[in-house]
Amino acid sequence: MKSEDIKYLSQKIMETGEIPLIWGHFGAGKTDIIRQIAEETGKELIILVISQMEPGDLIGLPSRSEDKTLFLRPDWWPEKDNTIILIDEINRAHRSIRNAIMQLLLDRRIHNHILPAGTWIAAAANPPDEDYDQVDLISDPAFMSRFFHLSITPDVSSWLKWAGKENISKNIYSFIENFPEFLTVDKFVSLQLNLRPSPRSWFKLSKVLSNLSSEDFEKYALVLASGIVGTDAAKTFINFLNNETTLPDTYDILTGKTDFEIIKRLSPEDKINVVYRINSYIENLSEDTMFKILNDEDHKIFAKNIKKYSEIFPRDLIFSVLRSLDSLVSKNNGVRKAFYDKLFEEIAFELNDESWIKEL
Repeated sequence: MKSEDIKYLSQKIMETGEIPLIWGHFGAGKTDIIRQIAEETGKELIILVISQMEPGDLIGLPSRSEDKTLFLRPDWWPEKDNTIILIDEINRAHRSIRNAIMQLLLDRRIHNHILPAGTWIAAAANPPDEDYDQVDLISDPAFMSRFFHLSITPDVSSWLKWAGKENISKNIYSFIENFPEFLTVDKFVSLQLNLRPSPRSWFKLSKVLSNLSSEDFEKYALVLASGIVGTDAAKTFINFLNNETTLPDTYDILTGKTDFEIIKRLSPEDKINVVYRINSYIENLSEDTMFKILNDEDHKIFAKNIKKYSEIFPRDLIFSVLRSLDSLVSKNNGVRKAFYDKLFEEIAFELNDESWIKEL
């Protein structure tokens, strides 16, 4: 996404009290984007490079007050409500810092210190494919679900526009204009995130989308939705709004009651959504329904149809069903574990190919 789009969306997100997380390679202008927003809105900018901070720097040190222990306000704490806090290098911070900052993200407070009402929060991070020391932050879905994820794609025209305003050397300006391939060697940002929808993420998305004009909604809705509920859910959401998709009932799909030709004609995005629904349906079955499925031997019908769909679905989609079942077997017990194990065995038998199991 171009930097001007990142800037526009970041401001729209912060206006609703939500938090943009800007991903971009070093030197891509992440901090400059927030600095420009601060200048244009008349807000003071506080930058916290949390990869260089200790928990005490972030949350303040404890102090005794009579018979109580109170935490002193850290020196960076905003005094006024016209402030933007930029949490920088968020994916390079130690886990202790991540834990310390959760309360700020969740409740806009640290201990007994509450942020002024008009304070905006933004975050920035380098993508996980760079040569930096990385921690397990980007694999923590609970943490990452707090943000709208936006990624900068290097754009020569935007940089030249910025360079003209910043009085960059004419020699450098002319060189990049003629040799744009040397602006940066990084072309794309690979986030490697597994964003999943949740009641909270849909609530956050609703707040931000309500802050857009109809024209901006059409332009940015998919990008914003992808950055908070994940790409698959976002595409289904937009298709639904455009009246492009009405997917068959999941149980009918698994039992073969839906015409195979209908499934065959689905778009690649809708096939992804079918598998997403299958995984969700299986995971959320009640134990009573599990007993009924096993007694009626519907699990064998499920397996036969999944085998049938493996002929028209990309292999990685069918593999995701196996991977989901394998995970459900390991984290459940009793009836649920037995059901998932039985269904997994039945699907593996129908697929009749050892390579499926070897990939797990």
